[in-house]
Amino acid sequence: MKPMIKIAIAALIVLGLIGATTAWYKKSANGTTDVFRTAQLTQGDLRVTISATGTVEPEEVIDVGAQIAGQILSFGQDVNGKTVDYGSVVDQGTVLARIDDSLYSAEAAGAEAQVQSAKAGLQRTEADLDQLKAKLRQAERDWKRAQKIGPSEALAQASYDAYQSNYETAKANVAVGEAAILQARANLAQTQAALQRSRRNLGYCTIKSPVKGVIIDRRVNIGQTVVASLNAPSLFLIAKDLTRMQVWVAVNEADIGKIHPGQPVTFTVDAFSGETFQGMVGKVRLNASMTQNVVTYTVEIITDNKDGRLLPYLTANVRFELQHLSNVLLVPNAALRWDPKTEQIAPDFRKALQQPDQNRPKADQGRQPSLKTDRKSAGIDRNVLWALQGQYVRPIQVQAGLSDGAMTQVQGQDLSVGLVVVTGIRDQEAKSADTRNPFTPQFLRRSRNQESR
Repeated sequence: MKPMIKIAIAALIVLGLIGATTAWYKKSANGTTDVFRTAQLTQGDLRVTISATGTVEPEEVIDVGAQIAGQILSFGQDVNGKTVDYGSVVDQGTVLARIDDSLYSAEAAGAEAQVQSAKAGLQRTEADLDQLKAKLRQAERDWKRAQKIGPSEALAQASYDAYQSNYETAKANVAVGEAAILQARANLAQTQAALQRSRRNLGYCTIKSPVKGVIIDRRVNIGQTVVASLNAPSLFLIAKDLTRMQVWVAVNEADIGKIHPGQPVTFTVDAFSGETFQGMVGKVRLNASMTQNVVTYTVEIITDNKDGRLLPYLTANVRFELQHLSNVLLVPNAALRWDPKTEQIAPDFRKALQQPDQNRPKADQGRQPSLKTDRKSAGIDRNVLWALQGQYVRPIQVQAGLSDGAMTQVQGQDLSVGLVVVTGIRDQEAKSADTRNPFTPQFLRRSRNQESR
């Protein structure tokens, strides 16, 4: 009896193992071991936006240059008495830098001397004119007396002709003297203009700030020689008001029609991670640019910077707000894109997919039906969510609204905050680990160090 009892017990154990293994494989084949990725419906605000990248720019920037060539000798002082440098606050008329003025001082001195010489020449020509006029009056009196006497025994013909010639010569000399005065005056004006130009060049040796603002860039050093030819070399870049900044954004031509002045904008900068700044569209520039066959337009965004935190030329990640919805039900976009297999759907909802094979498309006949391909034949709309029902999923018909790229507004019956919906299936490695046959022998892996021993 004892050997028979042992045999019976062993047989029962073997049959139990076979049954457990068979049940496990059936469960895996039916798809009930699938591990779903899920998400919950939430309620909140939805903003439909257009994303773009831009640069923070000062609202008004003055480029201060040099109009003459020379060597930088020194820098001026800012309002705090410190040497002008990056970030210095300056007033209008503050000395920014001084250029070597030795050559321009000499030119100004030479021009001053020429002016004095021209003035002296004018005075001399005026005196000469007075003399010529006196001679003309004397010659005119002699000529009148000669005319009264006339050529006779008292006045020889030669003397008569001489008086006439002297009068005409004196008259012509006066005209010459008057012309000399005009020439001297023109010469004086020319030398005065040269003096003014040389003085202006001498004044250009002192670089002054044309506005009140903050120096955001200093482009020269002491000892450096600036050369002014066709273009004035840039020495300093001054921001007039850093409390008002702009963001210059390049917007694709496909989206530019949705942008308009006054449109609200939000943007972030890497310097202040997690913080969002507010702005408003100021203008859309009409001069488009093309880069690699892509046409973009520059959009100016106005933002307040009273706290001075935004620095010039930071990279901004901009979102133009197109629409804003408040207190709506939101679901991840992945939940609307996911389609289950037929065996993953709860049995009560599979009837809609169990169409006769002849009613299905010819290319799909003879295969296992799935909701993704048979949705139209089953009369189920694309906007459907899949909620968990035990170890299966069930469909919930919804009406999808606006989307921000990650979340979508949904409406429909049986929807509530916290509803768990499926967004996908977990990784295959996780599934294989979860569905591994528990009766498969496990072998310990030896490390390389152990193998080397």
